[in-house]
Amino acid sequence: MSALKGVAVALVAAGAAGLFYGNLSWTKTTHAAQIGSLELQVKDQRTINIPVWAGVAAVMVGAGILLMPIRK
Repeated sequence: MSALKGVAVALVAAGAAGLFYGNLSWTKTTHAAQIGSLELQVKDQRTINIPVWAGVAAVMVGAGILLMPIRK
């Protein structure tokens, strides 16, 4: 499989995952302060929303690359 086909498969997979999940979220833990053995932590939840158009575009571009004939 050529590198271009690998990129196309990755685009289709990423686009499908974006359409299926819709957003990415994770928790970021930071150490606010430490006084002796007492440690204070702050947990911040971050979320990135993936637009539907981006998922559809990634699937379409990946599928277009896969369906393109290879000229040698």
